[in-house]
Amino acid sequence: MTAVATRERPRPLPGRVRAGRFPTGSVTLTVFVLAAAGSSVGMFLGGSKETIGVLSIVLLLSLIFLRMHIGFALLVSALLGMWALRDFGVVTSTVSKLPYHNVAQWTLSVVPMFVFMGLLLWRSGVTEKLYDVARTWLGWMPGGLAVGTNLAGAGLASVSGSTVGTTYALARIGIPEMLRAGYDKRLAIGSVMAAGLPGQLIPPSITLVVFAGIAEVPVGEQLLAGVGPGIAVAILFSIALMAAAAVVKPKTPERVSTDVASPAAKWRALASVWPVPVLVLVVVVGMFSGFFTATEAGAAAAMVALFVALFARRHDRPWSAVSEAAVSAVASTGSIFLMLLGATALSRMLPLTGLTTGFTDWTTGLGLSAWQFLGLMTVVYLVMGMFLDALAMMLLTVPLLIPTLAYLDISLLWFGVFVVFMGELAVITPPVGILSYIVHGVAQDPEVNLGNKISLRDVFASVAWVMPIALIFVVLMVLFPQVATFLPSQMGG
Repeated sequence: MTAVATRERPRPLPGRVRAGRFPTGSVTLTVFVLAAAGSSVGMFLGGSKETIGVLSIVLLLSLIFLRMHIGFALLVSALLGMWALRDFGVVTSTVSKLPYHNVAQWTLSVVPMFVFMGLLLWRSGVTEKLYDVARTWLGWMPGGLAVGTNLAGAGLASVSGSTVGTTYALARIGIPEMLRAGYDKRLAIGSVMAAGLPGQLIPPSITLVVFAGIAEVPVGEQLLAGVGPGIAVAILFSIALMAAAAVVKPKTPERVSTDVASPAAKWRALASVWPVPVLVLVVVVGMFSGFFTATEAGAAAAMVALFVALFARRHDRPWSAVSEAAVSAVASTGSIFLMLLGATALSRMLPLTGLTTGFTDWTTGLGLSAWQFLGLMTVVYLVMGMFLDALAMMLLTVPLLIPTLAYLDISLLWFGVFVVFMGELAVITPPVGILSYIVHGVAQDPEVNLGNKISLRDVFASVAWVMPIALIFVVLMVLFPQVATFLPSQMGG
C-alpha cells in the first residue's frame, strides 16, 4: 500500500461538511422539522426576551441536525431572534452592514491564504510523503511506526486543515504498514486516531484563525498560542505509543524489521518534504520576530506552496492543479466566512436576550473556580462532540462564553487552544465520534486489514487509551497555561 491511496477520496475541507451527524430517519426528521417550525413561530408570540433567546437556540440546533450549513443556520436563527426582539429594520441593518464591518477585515485575509496553501501542498503530493519520512527515521524503534504515524499526522493536519482527511489518509497507509510489522491491531488503530489531534494546534491552523475571528483576538497571537501545546501533545502521544509498544509486544516479532535506514536515505526522505517545515517556520518565526504580520505570513506561505506545486507537478499539468486548488480555496473560504457571519450575528443577538448575562450570573452563583468551570466545559464539549463537528461546537459556544471567561480571568488565547483541542478530541469520542466510523470503514478494506478482522468494538477500544492521555494533556494545560501564553506574550520582542 503506497501513499497514492490517499487520493482515492476527495479531502473534506473546512466548512464543507455538514454540521449535524444525527440520523435522519422519518421520525427524527419530523421531530426536528416540527421543532424548527415551532421555535420560529414561538419567537413572535409575545414571550419574554429570555424565551426568545432559548427558542432561537432551539431553532439553531434543529437546523443543524436537519443538516443545514452551519453558517446559514446561525444566520437564520440570529436574524429571526433580532426581528422578534426589535423590528425588521434591525435585520436589514445587520444584513447590510455585518459582512463589510465585521468580516471584510484585513486580518481575516489570512484565511484564504492558509486554505490555498494547504490545497496546493496536497495537490503537489508533498503531504503524501510525510508518512514515508516518519517511517524512514523512526521505523526501527520499538513503536517507531506508531510514533511516525503520530508525527506524520501532526504535519499533515497542520498544513491541510482537515483532521478527517488526515485520519483517512493515515488509516489507508499506516494501518497495513503496522499490521505487517506485527503491531497489535488496536495499537495501530489508536495511533491513527490520535494522529490528527496536534495538527489543528500547530500553525498554520484555520480553526484557530476562525476562533480569533469570533473572539476578536489578534490572529498572529492566537496562532502562536497553539505552537507549544501542539508540540507538547505530539510528544506526549509519542511517549505513550512507545510505552504501549513496549507493553504490547508484536505478535510476530520475526516480521519486525530492525534495519536502520542509512543516513543518506534518511536525508533524502527528509529533503522530499522540505516545504512542510519551511512553511511552518515561515509562519511561526516570521510572526514571532515581528517581521511578518499574520496576513503577510499567510501570503508568503501561499507563495512558497505555489512554487512547490508548480515544480512538483511540472510534468503533470501544473497549472491545472493550481486552478483546482484555487477554486476549492474560494469555495472553502466562502464557507468559512459565512460561518463567521453567522457567529457574529449570533453574538450580537444573544446579549439582547439576556442569556449571556444570565449564564454569567448563573456561573457566578455556582461559585465555580476557573478550574471547576474548565472541568465542566471539558465534559460539555465531549458530549457536544458526539453530535456536532468541531467548528459547529466552537461557533455555538464561544459567543455565549466570552463574558464568563472574562469574569473568571481565563485568557482567550489559552481558551482558543483549549476549545480547538476539545473539538478535535470530541470527534473521536464514541459512540458517535465521526472519526471512529471513518477509520472503521477504511479498515474493512482487505488491503488495509490484511485479513485481520477489525470490528467497531476494536476501534472504540483503541480510543479508550487515547482519551486518558488527551485529558492528561488538558490538565497539564490548566496547570501550566504558559505553554500556550508564553509565545504570544513575546511576539515581536
